[in-house]
Amino acid sequence: MSKQPRKQRKALYNAPLHIRRKKMGVNLSKELQEDYNRRSFPIKSGDKVQVVRGDFRDIEGKIERVDYKNYRVFIDSVNKVKSDGTSVLLPVHPSNLMIIDADMNDDFRNKIIDRKG
Repeated sequence: MSKQPRKQRKALYNAPLHIRRKKMGVNLSKELQEDYNRRSFPIKSGDKVQVVRGDFRDIEGKIERVDYKNYRVFIDSVNKVKSDGTSVLLPVHPSNLMIIDADMNDDFRNKIIDRKG
């Protein structure tokens, strides 16, 4: 594993989707960190998140879609109204988010909690 930034960027851009999913981790709120003894989870549609940085700061919403190819997340309350009146979801980078209510119906997440101990 190289320390060189250019090789780290190249690995990120050329990563397959199952690796990208792991890279798209989002911090948990303080309450969830105490409950699950974890600092972060991989992001998943159905989670309730809060935007902590950027133009949409302090907006809460539910994850509608996760774009693993472009490392972006679409939240139902982060949208833009176009000139013709239609509403379009805007992409947000997962590093700008915090999970405030995790969707724990996923076996993968439950295995993470059990493994962490």
